[in-house]
Amino acid sequence: MTNIDDIAIQFNPETLVFLNICLAFLMFGVALDLRLDQFRSLLRQPKKPILGLTSQWVLLPFLTIALILLFRPPASLALGMILVACCPGGNVSNYAVHLAGANTPLSVIMTTVSTLGAAIITPLYFSSLSTWLPDTRDLAQEIYVPLPDMMSTIFTLIILPLVIGMLFRAYLPKFTNRINKSVKGLSMAIFIGFVVVAIASNWNNLVNYLNLVFLLVLVHNSLALLTGYGFGRLTGLDEADARTLSIETGIQNSGLALLLIFNFFDGRGGMAIIAAWWGTWHLISAFSLAMYWRKNKKGLLA
Repeated sequence: MTNIDDIAIQFNPETLVFLNICLAFLMFGVALDLRLDQFRSLLRQPKKPILGLTSQWVLLPFLTIALILLFRPPASLALGMILVACCPGGNVSNYAVHLAGANTPLSVIMTTVSTLGAAIITPLYFSSLSTWLPDTRDLAQEIYVPLPDMMSTIFTLIILPLVIGMLFRAYLPKFTNRINKSVKGLSMAIFIGFVVVAIASNWNNLVNYLNLVFLLVLVHNSLALLTGYGFGRLTGLDEADARTLSIETGIQNSGLALLLIFNFFDGRGGMAIIAAWWGTWHLISAFSLAMYWRKNKKGLLA
């Protein structure tokens, strides 16, 4: 079997245009059910976003360090885990939170802040935390995330479709009611399509190396989801808010991680396959959890 650092993950940056259109459509569908006063309420009481970002920016990276020290994976896999944990929340999280019947405005605010903050947080965290890991000194290097790119992402994938969707709801209520069901159905199809395409495009590598990364990503992602939920409940948040923290902590922008891996690490196989499988698995786990919560209005394990 080829050394894991010599494999090539199938990643075509040109497909990001199509994927971004799909993500923007998901956000538009979510926005059809949102109201401006929901955001005003959150901004007047910033406790919830602060707790959410604490879970994502503090608890998740240090949880990742603990898992790496426990499992002692190869250096490139460890760096991949750290890089994913240092990335902002994934844009699909807004749809997953909406599907779960949780606090969508809180999810949108967390995704927006964490994505914009990634220009500083992601490089700073990765550079700092990677020095804590054994056998990674020769692989780790300085990275940067351009602020204009982050702002462009925020605008095109979150703000623009959010504003359009909310304007539809406010000024075209009858039309919105007519299309809402169809938009939700198409959004669900897109969400499932992400999972299918992610698995199919990297099927050979996933089959050959899944034994190395499956357990790592399964435990990492599961504990991220549990950490977000548990932290929310322990700090006094209600069920809907705790679910939001869970999904926002468990869905990371693995697409950004892959871009950074290809730009700064020559697509190093160990790092890339962690990011690629995380990007596949977090869709499966978030979708499964969201569907469970959609049918179960009680707690996580009720």
